[in-house]
Amino acid sequence: MASVSRRLFASLAFVAAFAAVSPLALAEPDVKTDLKTLLAPSGKLRAGLYPGTPTSYLAGTDGASPRGVGYELGKALAEKLGVPYEPVVFKKNAEVLEAVQSGAVDVAFTNASVARAKVMDFGPAYLDIELGYLVREGSPVTAVDAVDKPGVKIGVTKGSSSDGVLTRELKNAEVVRVETVLLAADLLKEGKIDAFATNKATLYEMGEKVPGSKVLDGRWGMERHAVAIPKGRDAGLPLVRSFTADVKSNGLVAGAVQRAGLRGAQVSEMK
Repeated sequence: MASVSRRLFASLAFVAAFAAVSPLALAEPDVKTDLKTLLAPSGKLRAGLYPGTPTSYLAGTDGASPRGVGYELGKALAEKLGVPYEPVVFKKNAEVLEAVQSGAVDVAFTNASVARAKVMDFGPAYLDIELGYLVREGSPVTAVDAVDKPGVKIGVTKGSSSDGVLTRELKNAEVVRVETVLLAADLLKEGKIDAFATNKATLYEMGEKVPGSKVLDGRWGMERHAVAIPKGRDAGLPLVRSFTADVKSNGLVAGAVQRAGLRGAQVSEMK
C-alpha cells in the first residue's frame, strides 16, 4: 500500500508540476507564432526602403553589403521574429508610405509625423534628425530664416513631410516638388532650384554630389524616425516598442548610423 501511495503521490506531483509550467511553456511559442503571422503575414518581413539616404538604404558597391539605418533595423527585426528578411527598395519615400498603408510591406523606418500616424502605427522614436536646407553655389538663400522670399525656389521630395510643412508655411518662396532625392541633386547642380529641404542626414549625402553646395547652419524643424507598421496590426506594437528600446540600448542604432556615414542625427533618448 505504501508503494502504491508513493507512486500515486509521484504521479500527482508530476501532473501538478506539468500544469504549473505548461501554460507558460505552450503560450510562448503560440505568442511568437501569432506575432510572426501578424507582423510578417507572408512568412517574410518585407521592409520598405528607398535609396539615396543613409536613414534608409545605400546600395553596396564593389560587392559590399548595403548600408542604411532602415536596412539594418529591418534585418534585426526579422531576426527577432525569426523570419527571413526581404528588403523592398522603392524609388522614393512616398512609394514606401503607400506600401505601408496598403500592407504591401510589413514595416518601414521613417519620420513619425502627425499626418502619417493617422494612416500607420508607430513605435517610439529611435533617431532624431534636424531639418535644414542644402543650397547650391551662388544661391540667394544664405540663412535658414531667410528662405521665404519671392523668386526663391525650394525643392522638396513630393509627398514628404517637408513638402507638407513648407507648402503650408512658406508664403513667398516657390515650393518645387521633386520625385526623388537623386533628381533633386541634379536640379541643384543645374540651378533649377536654389535650395533643397529635408533632414540633414540626407542633405549631407546629397551635398557630396553637388559641387560647391553647403548645408546651412540652423534648422527649420526636427524629424523623429520610428518603426512604422500597417494599421490593424497594433497588437504587434508592444514587440515594436521593446525592439526599439533594445536597438537603442545595445548600440545597434548608433552603429548603423556610423556605418551609413549619417551626419546631423542622434539616437533618440530612452523613455
